[in-house]
This record gives sequence, C-alpha cells and structure tokens, in this order.
Amino acid sequence: MTPDQPETHIAGRPVDEIIATLPARIHTAVAEWNQHTPDAEAIVDDDIRWRYEDLARAQTVARDWLHGLGVGPGDRVMIVGENGRALPALLLACSALDAWAVIINARLSAPEIDNIRNDCQPARVIYTPDCSAEAGALADRAYAERIDLAPLGELAVSTALPCTPEPVIEDGGQVAAMIYTSGTTGSPKGVMLTHRGLLFVAAIGGGLRRVGPGDRLYGVLPTSHVFGLSSVCLGALSRGACLHPVARFDPNRLVDALARERISILQGVPAMFAATLETLRRSGEALDAPALRYISVGGAPMDMDLKARVEASFGLTLHNGYGLTEASPTISQTRLDDHHDNTTVGPILPGVRHQIRTDDGRVLGPGETGELWAAGPNIMAGYFRRPEATATALQDGWLNTGDLAHIDARGLLFIVGRTKELIIRSGFNVYPADVEAVLNAHPDVVQSAVVGRTVANNEEVVAFVQRVAGSALTADALIEFSAGQLSGYKRPGEIVFLDTLPATATGKILKSQLKTQATEKATEQAPSQATDPAAAHGDRS
Repeated sequence: MTPDQPETHIAGRPVDEIIATLPARIHTAVAEWNQHTPDAEAIVDDDIRWRYEDLARAQTVARDWLHGLGVGPGDRVMIVGENGRALPALLLACSALDAWAVIINARLSAPEIDNIRNDCQPARVIYTPDCSAEAGALADRAYAERIDLAPLGELAVSTALPCTPEPVIEDGGQVAAMIYTSGTTGSPKGVMLTHRGLLFVAAIGGGLRRVGPGDRLYGVLPTSHVFGLSSVCLGALSRGACLHPVARFDPNRLVDALARERISILQGVPAMFAATLETLRRSGEALDAPALRYISVGGAPMDMDLKARVEASFGLTLHNGYGLTEASPTISQTRLDDHHDNTTVGPILPGVRHQIRTDDGRVLGPGETGELWAAGPNIMAGYFRRPEATATALQDGWLNTGDLAHIDARGLLFIVGRTKELIIRSGFNVYPADVEAVLNAHPDVVQSAVVGRTVANNEEVVAFVQRVAGSALTADALIEFSAGQLSGYKRPGEIVFLDTLPATATGKILKSQLKTQATEKATEQAPSQATDPAAAHGDRS
C-alpha cells in the first residue's frame, strides 16, 4: 500500500459503502444490536451486567427522564462523571432526543467545570456520583438534586438552566457530542463532533481492528475524552461487542480482568502499559490474558523501549495511532496484521484525505516534513459559537492539525513535532497558557512560562516563574495556590524561579531556551510515571 493506494475494502465491504450507510444517529447504530443479539452482553460495570436489551431499556428510561426535565432537540446536556454504565445510557438518550451530550471528566477542577458550563450553556447538568466521588462533590457544590434512576443508579441533576437550542440537522451532520479542549483560562473551546464523524471512526477504525460480537473491550480511557468516546465506547457498542467501563485505572484490576473477564481488546496510554509491566515485574507472575488479541496505545508519544517490553510481556504487537479531538479523533492507525519496528502511527484511515503542507500552503511529497492537514467525515463541525477559531482551524473542509509530520514511500505516517506548544502529560493535553494564567494570578508572580519536558514514556510540566522583587514565595506555596484551579495533571511537576525570563527585544519569552534548560535538569531527576490513565489521557490518539 502507498499513499495513493489506500484500502478500498474493510472486512469485504467497500469503504465507500460503509461510509454511505452509516446511521444518522449513534443510538440507531447501537439499537441494531438489540434487534440482532438482544441477549449478548453489552456493558459489564463491576457486578452489574447489561445485555443489549438491558442497554436499550436503560436508554429509554434515561430518554424519558431527560424529556421530562424539559430537554429537547438542540439542547446541550452537560454530563459530569467518570466511566460507568450510566454514561453510555445518557449519551444514547441524548442522541434519541437530538440533544448534544457535553461529556466532562469529573476530575476537572471546579473552576474548569464552571467555565465549561458557562460556555456551553446547557439545559441541565447531570452528575454520576455512583462511579465518581468527585462528581458527587461537584453535584453537592452545585446543590444538584440526587435521585435513584434505576437501572442507571444514583444521579444528580441541576435545576433548569437558560439554554437556547441549536438547529437540528436531519442527517449525520447533527452534533452528537461536545468535547472541551481547554477550560481554565475562561475561554474553553467546545469541539462539535457529529454523529457521522463518531460513527465513521467507530466503523472504519473498529473494522480495521475487526471488532465485533464476542469481543470484550476494557474501557478505562475516559469517555469524556474523544478516544474513549469514539474508539472504545462507541467502537464497542456500535459493533455488537461488550464494553467494560472502568472509572479509575488500577494495574492489578486490569490484570485480573484480562484473565477473569477474558478481555480481548485493550487500548490505553503509554503510562498505563508501563504501570502494568511494573506490576507484573513485582508480582513475578506472567500475564494471563487468554482472550487478548489486540493492544494499542495512543494519547502520548510511544518510545521503542516501552514498545519492545510490552510486546515481550503481552506476546502481541503494540499498535499505535494518531488523531486529535477535532478529528473524532482518528486520522491514522497501524494495521492489525502489521508489525513495525519504529514509532509510526500507521497509514491514514481509508476515507480520510491528507496533505503535508509548508507554511505558505505548498503541498509536499512523500518523505518531506511539513504541517499535516486532514479532511473527511471524521472532521469536527467546528468550535461551539467560535466562528473565528473555527475559520482558523478549518479551511475549505481541511483541518489544520498543527502537527509536523511526514509520510514515507510505504504510506506510513510519522509525527515528528508540534507546531503548537502543547504538552501531553500521560495522555492528557496541557495547554501552557492555561497553567500560566493561573500562576500569573498569584500576587507575587510577575510572569511565568510553562514548557514540557520529555521523560520516560511521558512529558512533565515545568514552570519558570519570575517573582515580585523581594518576594519569599516558594514553589510549594505556588503549587498549593494553583491546586484549587488546575487539575492534577496540569499542575507543574517543577517550578523554577528566575530573576528574569529570557525574552526578545519585543518582550516575547524565549521558550526554546527554557525548554533546553528544563531538559538539562531532567538528568538530575527521576522520571515520572502516571499510573492512572483516567487522570492521564489527552486529545491525541
């Protein structure tokens, strides 16, 4: 295969036919399995096991409840929680009502939740305290009413909020969900993901992985993140497989599930695989995963050492992929039967067009490095009520990924850098401006600059801070100051105080110098490893 000769068929079906026959709504795709295999397991949430007919019943209960709360077509419903059986049921219920599900990780800080709520202006905010203590605390903070909605479990719901409905589009271009890429600065951006885009990734990506009835997917990647939403949650339920939602990553629990629940597909971030290997090493036991057939990593750069160690322990190829929230998320993935001794993120997905461009828009050829642009059914509808930001990211249907890449003669995509200053910490996106805005709000801080530092299988957040003259502000005090306003994964792992920050004559801070300084200091410190991808997953897949 070459860039000019992508796959034309998946599992015997023409790609064009797969795309043309995608359902207009995500709940319709899942409902088909209630017709075909109603007794097949759909969701296993700890001791609660739902068949597809149980999931259909739960969706109906959730739909009727939301309708009774006044939720209608074009309304936004903000769902604050973590992985569990309630979230998929609420997602499908929103689809049935033509409402938009705004899925938010309950582990965000309260100010971040407030900023997102103010931006998306939902009709209601729903919390899932059954599977998340943080969701319960946020619900209590908002004076949300707690109810027991069988079979979903305990939920909490806000009072009715002012909400102007968005227009409804009858075809798959209707928005199904919004995922927020930022939330601390007061100007978060809601990425509008369509039914067609999410189902395209589930159908094409899942088809390439040969996901189907009998498969069991370990759902530890947060459904509040597009990777967990599209590739895992919908990737399972729209293809007749069984989803095992897990709110928090625990390597011991994963090892047990691989054996006891016969998990067949495991998708995660590098830190998760690293932690699992360490757990196996400490126990001295070999991995028991009798049904496991596919493992993949995304959300953060993968290094060859981890790849080799995972493959040796699991006895499987560790697959890789690339995408971003704005692409629902997948743009490329390695193929099931391929094994690469490099860090390629695989060929571009069938049905997705790509270009490698220079800064002035010239299209480059194979082997040349430039900025990656993509177009296809998976591309977002835009940023919610942000036409200028949308126009910058989307040009004539083409998405500017902001990443530097090249494609070799075999059609393999390699991501070589980022044109944005994005930090990916354990899979979660960290935008330096978010962290800087919080640090700069401290009265003893003149200015700050945040950069990423590469460590083993991860990136760290390093903040360089200029204090007010004569201030005795300490790093511990500044981190404590930021704790109530920043999620844990956004907080700096190190704060370095400088008398002045290096800058150009015009005052622009020279972050390249600071990044070099942070890298030089890395040799003096032990590498950090996150062990919870539920708190460690970001916008790349």
